[in-house]
Amino acid sequence: MVTFKATHIVRPSEPTPDEIMYLNASDQIKDITHTPTIYFYKHSPALDAGDAISRLKDSLSKVLVLFYPLAGRLSWAAEGGSRVELHCNGKGVPIFEAETEAAVEDFGDFTPTPAIQALIPSVDYTTPINEIPMVIVQLTRFSCGGVSIGLGISHVMADGPSALHFVDEWAKIARKAEPIVPPFLDRKVLETEKPLTSTFDPSVLRPPPTLIGQEDNMEQRKKPITVAFLNLTKFQIEKLRNKSNLDFDKENGNGRGYSRFEAVAAHIWRCTSKARGHVAEQQTSLHFVADFRNKMKPPLPKNFFGNALIRVEATDNSGSLLSNSIGAASKKIREAVEKVTDDTVRAYLDFLKGLPDVGRFRSLDNNGRPKGDFYGNPNLAIISWTALPLYGADFGWGKEIHMGPGSMGFDGKTFIIPSHDGDGSFNIAIWLQEECMGTFKNASTMTYEFTSRPSKTRIEAGPGPIPGHPSPTWEGKEAEFAPIPGHPCQTWVKA
Repeated sequence: MVTFKATHIVRPSEPTPDEIMYLNASDQIKDITHTPTIYFYKHSPALDAGDAISRLKDSLSKVLVLFYPLAGRLSWAAEGGSRVELHCNGKGVPIFEAETEAAVEDFGDFTPTPAIQALIPSVDYTTPINEIPMVIVQLTRFSCGGVSIGLGISHVMADGPSALHFVDEWAKIARKAEPIVPPFLDRKVLETEKPLTSTFDPSVLRPPPTLIGQEDNMEQRKKPITVAFLNLTKFQIEKLRNKSNLDFDKENGNGRGYSRFEAVAAHIWRCTSKARGHVAEQQTSLHFVADFRNKMKPPLPKNFFGNALIRVEATDNSGSLLSNSIGAASKKIREAVEKVTDDTVRAYLDFLKGLPDVGRFRSLDNNGRPKGDFYGNPNLAIISWTALPLYGADFGWGKEIHMGPGSMGFDGKTFIIPSHDGDGSFNIAIWLQEECMGTFKNASTMTYEFTSRPSKTRIEAGPGPIPGHPSPTWEGKEAEFAPIPGHPCQTWVKA
């Protein structure tokens, strides 16, 4: 049980520009929702000696001077087409102060269940968007003396690298560390007069396949889901890579072998298809995103703040996926990744800019109600955090003991997260329909590639079927990042 003690609105500590900030095509297709993440900190003398909420408020007010767009609010653009604009008006960021009788240890291996979600602020997305903050924060104190920081950062404002840059600079200011690295805020850098040399293939943006024999996905949406938190050791990952590269070596000689991500994603895709019991002819798609910062020519400026991810799709039918080797599945993922070039990214942005309405790609309609494509059975949406600097957010009381996603899954949504221990292992958070989860675990353990994490909370029932959609951001679509009963962040009052 979480008890809320106070709400604080934090504004930039110095005057900031009052302006309408340009949002580019990559921003415009993002959900009007937040990416929920959680940081856990064990008890420390520094927590006893200082006032954690005052430290967070003071440092947040200072970092918002640098990242002043995050203190603003969205509004619907006059041009229509479900597009939005950002008013940098300094309205600020709410911090909710809470406490609970639970201890940090009660959360076991930190499986992203509804218990974790209660530590992250929730939002009523039927509220007018000009009243919804771009960042929401919750500090929760535990009976053991530890704390958690639950964050929600607007999808429209930041992808994974940008959101983590904000958190890193906030933490450095809080602990009085140097140097401070300001963000590059001009989102027009993605615009160019450079002639396009290719056209964008919009097939990657088409609705995903449905099950054979079903006219739509409504039946699949209604099925209850559950979450598993599993571990792949460094040895197991390398074993998967070696198996994948058996085929690669035959075809490509001494070329660059498949990456850890490509091998692990291929393995999860195959195990999921097997667990779902598809017929051989069933089409299945694997959706993920690729960071195009360094794909552009020239590359985007260092510390570009915004969205620089493009949606990528690998497709196959289940019969081929399972009868062929893991290397064949890895090859399909590699081929999808290699399509991301300067030309294809610019063609993608040009295509999005020309769309009459961008609301088609969001999981909520313009009134905050769930809608959108369904990326569950027979499909999969994988969010990889393997290349992100996830850890080390020290606000002055030591580094976190865990950082991870909130409880926000839909059927088929999967996170690949590097271990906090730095031992080269991956943690896999995956949401599947309850009827498929047992078979998935059997399919994966029969090839002894997955290790169950030692926790009583390893498998938990999900909150129920909510439409999901893998937004081109670090965490995917969050229609399920919804209000928790009794949470104070269900409506927004203008400050």
